[in-house]
Amino acid sequence: MSPRATAGRRAARTTTAGRRVARTTAAGRHAARTGQYLALLGYMVFLAFPLLWLVSTAFKPPRELASLHPGWIPDHPTLDNFRQAFEEQPLLRSAGNSLIASLAAAAITVVIATPMAYVMARHHRSRLSRAATGWIVVSQAFPFVLVIIPLFLVLKEVRLIDSLTGLIMVYVVWSLPFALWMLAGYARAVPRELEEAAAVDGAGRLRTLISVTVPLLAPGIVATALFAFLTAWNEFFFALVLLKSPRKQTMPVILTHFIGTEGVADLGPLAAASLLATLPSLVLFAVIQRRITSGTLAGAVKH
Repeated sequence: MSPRATAGRRAARTTTAGRRVARTTAAGRHAARTGQYLALLGYMVFLAFPLLWLVSTAFKPPRELASLHPGWIPDHPTLDNFRQAFEEQPLLRSAGNSLIASLAAAAITVVIATPMAYVMARHHRSRLSRAATGWIVVSQAFPFVLVIIPLFLVLKEVRLIDSLTGLIMVYVVWSLPFALWMLAGYARAVPRELEEAAAVDGAGRLRTLISVTVPLLAPGIVATALFAFLTAWNEFFFALVLLKSPRKQTMPVILTHFIGTEGVADLGPLAAASLLATLPSLVLFAVIQRRITSGTLAGAVKH
């Protein structure tokens, strides 16, 4: 056999082996991607199960709620649970209290956290910034029970017990560390070249922060405001301890009133009220989720 023919056969074997490796690699990638999709689907089902069961329970009549073999879809859907929930408890008033406290806490948290996060991002190597980062990490480890007694005594001294103002202050202080950590990460992604260009045009630091940095931080600000809002909207323990008047109680506290003294829950009205309490969070997230995921820095700097 001539050397040219031998070389041709070797090249053909190499090409065939390369194709086999490529097919094996592609099959492995396809299997891995399929596994990722299945895992994501399972996680979505896991997250959606409580909400779907809550919706199903809210529309079931008492007979179906007491059934030993409950189904997903009510056989005879009814709105009596919602009517009974509004008749038994002041849901609208408590929802208004929760809305006021949550919106105020979110707004104040964002106003305070934005300039602080900017300073932390631009001077992240300084001792003060490192100390602030350490305080953020440590503060998240504090349990509610550990701080409630001194917090109660402080608010009592300034006469803010049983007050939405005092509750808002607590929510701001509790949300601020994590909000700083979130916004500092967004602020580090803002190119310094934009700030330098603004300085060349004669803008001061405050003007640069308001006109240049804050618009680029819009996704981070929205995400932080959403976090602070949801934290305040869903919070129960502080509201339970600090608010005594029934007219000032928030939605999570009112939901506990559907549970009797012996621990027996009025399941239908409780599910209906819980569904109503969940809707604002879902609607708010659905409205602004595009703003959270959108990137506003693309094309800001020419390379």
